Formats: sequence, structure tokens, C-alpha cells
Amino acid sequence: MRPRKPRLRTVLLAANLLLLALPLGGLWLLRLYESALVRQTETELVAQAAVIGAAYEAAWHGGAPPAPGPGWAPRAAVLDLAKDPVLPPAPDALAPDRPADPRALAAGATLLPVLAAAQRITLAGMRVTDAAGIVVASSGGEMGLSLAGRAEVSAALAGWPAAVLRDRPPQPGVGSASISRAAPFRVFLAHPVMEGGAVIGVVVLSRTPASIDQALHGKRWEMAGLAAALLLAAGVLALVIAYTVSRPIEAVAAQAHAVAAGARATLLPRTRRSAVREADEMWAAIQSMATTLEYRADYIGAFAAEMSHEFKTPLAAIRGALELLADHAAEMTEAERATFLSQAAADVGRLDRLVKGLLELARAEAPLPRGEEDCDVAAVIRGLPMPAPVALEGEALRAAIPAERLATVIRNLADNIARHAGPGATGQIAWRRAGAQVVIEVSDDGRGVSPGNAGRIFGRFFTTARDRGGTGLGLSIARSHMATAGGSIDLMPGGPGARFRLVIPAA
Repeated sequence: MRPRKPRLRTVLLAANLLLLALPLGGLWLLRLYESALVRQTETELVAQAAVIGAAYEAAWHGGAPPAPGPGWAPRAAVLDLAKDPVLPPAPDALAPDRPADPRALAAGATLLPVLAAAQRITLAGMRVTDAAGIVVASSGGEMGLSLAGRAEVSAALAGWPAAVLRDRPPQPGVGSASISRAAPFRVFLAHPVMEGGAVIGVVVLSRTPASIDQALHGKRWEMAGLAAALLLAAGVLALVIAYTVSRPIEAVAAQAHAVAAGARATLLPRTRRSAVREADEMWAAIQSMATTLEYRADYIGAFAAEMSHEFKTPLAAIRGALELLADHAAEMTEAERATFLSQAAADVGRLDRLVKGLLELARAEAPLPRGEEDCDVAAVIRGLPMPAPVALEGEALRAAIPAERLATVIRNLADNIARHAGPGATGQIAWRRAGAQVVIEVSDDGRGVSPGNAGRIFGRFFTTARDRGGTGLGLSIARSHMATAGGSIDLMPGGPGARFRLVIPAA
């Protein structure tokens, strides 16, 4: 069983898809990495907010440690660039309609130095508000102003932690190596501080995540190695395609040139097997074409030799008769002149029969255009005039052969009965269906075919009735017609007489 190989188009498609997937996959990975940077920043802010919230709660109780809550309450990062919108920049803080909670102001005052020191390390913006959203501690400005109008702060004042992305104007002078981050958005996080199920304050943090450029700058050597690996992979892929596809095709092309230059199929080198079926199929086609061309060349050479031999004898006889008549016609009797003229006329008739037989052989070996390809066997055979007494036996059957070809074959076999079976011989033609085939048997009760001639009767120009006008082309024409129709004709052993068996595919 031959191994199944991919088509050339499959290999090329896979290569193109791979080359397309490399940049697309890179873009997808960069987008995914950008989301990872956002979640990393959010995770950092969650950790900072938890610490600042615990410190605020302790200060709220006058420095006493807060009572631990029931069980664990981890908070994971939730922001995703693919799903979460980037909101407009944060609105300005507004003046409150009432003063801040004094207890919250006292707790916030203790956090001011902590926030200032922490911001030097984290670079995050830090705000702590009371239960109404009024800022009581800040690493920068907005002290005493209200942040309750921001969506994330409003959610935290209701007891729900929140994180959002907000647009950030471009920052001039910020580069890949800068400590300031250049991303076009900023992460805002609001963490509620709870006591007994009530909100006593909100920790509001903001930080710009690292940009792709800054992240890649830190991994520039690793990225350079990845680029080199991709280039190496592309080069190896090109070499593989060249080795598995191009080289076998080039070898097949070289074989085609060798065939065109006259090399014989038996001398062509075997092309090594390739990874795709097209190259193997092309080599097989070249080999088949070379074999066919050799067969045609040998056929034409043998045919030309046989034909020249067949034409040479009657032409020489005609030339001799004409030369004798030209040189000695006056000295000949009337009977002698008539003998030479009748001999020349007989040779001319033989040449005419040879020419007609050759034309019929050429038509038999030429494929017919597709069209009528089947016929009623009984109608064709019963409609032919028989030159000898022939009994017909068979019912209506359709065979996959044009009526004209079948009629020519049967006519030639019937002529053989009249020419070779002997005086008083009779023949029989019987046809029947045998599975997917139609079998026709043509037999006679005459003298039959000698064992010495049995292997030669289908050869061109072989005849035992040359003196009776035989050309030796009838059976050769019949075999060519049968082969063109996908059938066969054979001389069956046994007797009495000759028995031919025709096998044709049923229609």
C-alpha cells in the first residue's frame, strides 16, 4: 500500500499559514502581554491598598490592631484590555458639602508620612477618604476635597471594591528607559475599609502600568534571541521545502529534457522519492511518456520496414513488366503482352488493397472522439452481408464498442472464413453475456490454423493467401479495433477449424 503524501498545494498552504501565523501570533502575544502588565499593576495596587487600609483601620481605633475578619478574603486582579473599556480621565475632585469626619481626619493624619514614604518607592498616587468620600490623607493634593463623583470610589463607598482603566494624556519626555511609565491609560483602584459591615473609609490608588516598549526594552536581548530563532526557523523551512519539493521537481524536469533529447526510458535514472505526491506522479508520468514514445518509435520503425517490404515486391514486378514491354513489346506476341499487362494490373490491385488496408489500420489504432460508444451486438452482426455460409446465434446485447468498429472486426473474421477455411466450409458466430463482458465467438469447420502460424496470424502483413490477394492486415486491424475499445481478440486452441474469441466490456 502506497503511503499517502500531502499534495504540493497542501505543503505550500501550510508554509504560508505558518509564515502568516508568526506575525499574527506575535501581535496576539503582545496584546496578551499588555493585559498581563495591566493585571500586574492592579495586583500591586491591591496589595498596597490592603496594607494602607489595615493601617487606616488601626489608626481609626487609636492605634489598636483591628479585629481579624472571618476567614480568608483574597482579591484577584480583574481588569482585561480585551473586555474592559478605557474611561475618560478622572474628573476633578469637588468641594464637599460638609466637613470631613473628625475621627477619619485624625486617622488620616497618622498615615500622611506613611503615604509619602511609600510613594517614593511605588510611584503610585495614594488617597484615603472618609465614609463620605472626602480625602483625609494624600500623597499629593486634593486634601479636603470629595472624590465621591468617581465611579470606582462610589462603588467602594457602597462596600464593593472596584478597579477601572482611565485615559491618560501623553507624557512628554518619557522613554523606554525612563522610570515614568508611558502607557496611554492608568489603573485606578478603590478599596473599601469596613468595620462591622459599614464603610469607614476608602483607599484610592492609581498607577500607570508599564508600556509594551518599556517591557520589551527590559527584554531586548531575549527578543533579539527570539527574532534570530524565527529567522532560523524560516530558513530551515525554506530548506525543507527546497529539499522535499524543488529538488525532485528539478530532477524530473532534467529527465523530461533527457527524454526530449532522445534518451530511452530504461536508461533514465530513478528520481528519489519526495515528500509530496506530485513529484512522484510527475516522475511516473515522464517514465510512462518515455515508454510510450519508445513504443511509438519502435512501432513506426518496424511498420516502415514491413510496409517498404510489402510495397517493394509489387512495385518491382510492375517496373519489370513495364521495362520488358518498353524494350520488347514489338517482338512479343499478343498473348505475351496480355500476360505482362495482367500481371502489372494484379500488382496494382494489390497495392490498392494494401493502401486501403493501411488506412483502415490507421483508423483502427486512432482513438475515436467520445460520443457513441456502445451498440446492439445482434443488430450489427445480423445486418452484415456474409461472404460465406455463417450461422448466427445470440440475443440482443449492448457492448461498449462503436458499431462501426464491431462491424469491421466481424467483417474481417467472416472474410477469413471465405478465404482460408477452404471450399465448402461453414462458419458460426455466437454471442452471449458473461458477467460485465460480452463474449463473441467466431468459428468455422475448415482447415484451421497450423501450429506454426498460430503465433503469427495477428502480425501485420502476415498472410497465407498472398496469391489470392491477401494483404495480411485483416486480423491486425481487428486486434487494433478491439484494443481501442478496451476489449481483446484471441485465437482459441482446438478444432476443427479456426475459433476466435472476442471479449468486449458490456455497455
